[in-house]
Amino acid sequence: MKKLMLGNEAIARGIYEAGVKVTSAYPGTPSTEISENVANYPEIYCEWAPNEKVAVEVAYGACVAGVRSMACMKHVGLNVAADPIYSASYSGVNAGMVVIVADDPGMHSSQNEQDTRLIARAAHVPCFDPSNSQECKDFMKIAYEISEKFDTPVIMRTTTRIAHARTVVELGERVELDIKDYNKNPKKYITMPANMIARHKFVEQREKDLAEYASTMEINKIEWNDRKIGVITSGAAYNYVKEAMPEASVLKLGLVYPMPRKLIEEFANGVEKLYIIEDMEPFYEDTIKSWGIDCSGKDKTGLQGELFERKLEEKFCGKENAGPMETKDIPVRPPVLCPGCPHRGLYYVLGKLKLTVCSDIGCYTLGALAPLSSVDTVLCMGASIGMAHGFEKARGKEQAKKTVAVLGDSTFCHSGMTGLLNMMYNQSWGTVIIADNSITGMTGHQPNPSTGFDIHGNPAPSIDLVKLCESMGIKNVRIVDPFNVKELEQVLREETAKDELSVVISRRPCALIVKQPNTPFACDKEKCRNCGMCMKIGCPAIIKTETGIRIDETQCVGCGLCKNVCPFGALDVK
Repeated sequence: MKKLMLGNEAIARGIYEAGVKVTSAYPGTPSTEISENVANYPEIYCEWAPNEKVAVEVAYGACVAGVRSMACMKHVGLNVAADPIYSASYSGVNAGMVVIVADDPGMHSSQNEQDTRLIARAAHVPCFDPSNSQECKDFMKIAYEISEKFDTPVIMRTTTRIAHARTVVELGERVELDIKDYNKNPKKYITMPANMIARHKFVEQREKDLAEYASTMEINKIEWNDRKIGVITSGAAYNYVKEAMPEASVLKLGLVYPMPRKLIEEFANGVEKLYIIEDMEPFYEDTIKSWGIDCSGKDKTGLQGELFERKLEEKFCGKENAGPMETKDIPVRPPVLCPGCPHRGLYYVLGKLKLTVCSDIGCYTLGALAPLSSVDTVLCMGASIGMAHGFEKARGKEQAKKTVAVLGDSTFCHSGMTGLLNMMYNQSWGTVIIADNSITGMTGHQPNPSTGFDIHGNPAPSIDLVKLCESMGIKNVRIVDPFNVKELEQVLREETAKDELSVVISRRPCALIVKQPNTPFACDKEKCRNCGMCMKIGCPAIIKTETGIRIDETQCVGCGLCKNVCPFGALDVK
């Protein structure tokens, strides 16, 4: 049977058909839909983990115990998971284990363009790079075979265009596998120096063997055509090469690390001019040049952004007017907090108080944009707390009274708890704000340990944020509704003035989960002074005109925040 599938959906199908029994993941665009689809297969245990490091550790425990396992994340999540992955490379596996990592060329929803192939090389683990949904499914099966054949974890790398594009997939049946015996083996699984010295030698030999094997694999294949130009490529870039340079000979890589040197040398010797066309870093190009093979590519495409057919036509084929499509007539939609978002009230008050705000990764990052413009720093998951603590230690206690850390409930569970513990332990005076909207919002409303539901929507134990903070020894823990801007302002004034650590939980559910009862609001033109105070909250439903404020009824959800900030009582339920 054939089916049109997203790349992420096809990966989930490949996991199912490969006989995987345990999966763990943390949501992150563009990888999120993988685990959401895996959860539809009752044969597989599937969970959301608090963070990517935990997800890899769960998957590794399952594979050592004897079943095929998977961990999944976006590219920056691989940084969080690096510790167990680097060591698991030395220890090896029992049953197969695959770590799926979704890169984001062009930074559609990420803070960098990190290239996972570089980490695969540094960790000495093989890496696959599919070009369409069929390969997403098929490569998963091959990855588990490689994992078990060569005693190694495997990385399956995708990119945004592969993860979120639909192509036809031919479905197969699930392979049911027996649980492998687990035998106590300290020299393999205990990462003590004496044990791992020997395992390092194993890793070196494994890489050499994998490189030899890679030259014989069908997924690394030469497509001979006009030999004047040869192109080495993989992943999404392969599709653009076939569109822009249909006459060129192509070496398509499926297993992209270790690289199949013999096959590459054969291909290079068979063409007159060799181009390397790859997303992001010159991973292939630098390696191939180090072998003494003349080639080029990044000198034409550069390191930044995505590759497209038109860009390749212009840079490699000399076609004029082959640049990006004209977009001047397309209206721009800047990222914005949703109408009724509880974070809007929080950032309105933070801006009013002129506090230094160390924010974090999530919907609330959008508080950095005008007109709220209330964020000073964003670095990575959980960093807001550590950075606020660093501000205090660098500039003294008075700075602590002007600085707050902001992060969401999911991010707090991910990597904020240790930062807060550090503040308590090292006697910080700072204020931490947990923007608790009861969900993992930006990646599509996945539950987390504080929501009370698991990945299947079933009831699950939920962490009590107040008791958790109190158990750390924090005396000042307060809950406030961010739409009650007067109370929120008073609470923040009180807590930032204290000579000790405080936690403020700004609690209101995401507007897309709990709908507001009173819709829509309207503006009383007789009361409105067109002062612009309501515009400062940045609600897309509020429009300023020459005659006063107008509320777009199609966007207003009746949250009432505008009413709370209007000094003239001009805004209310229609």
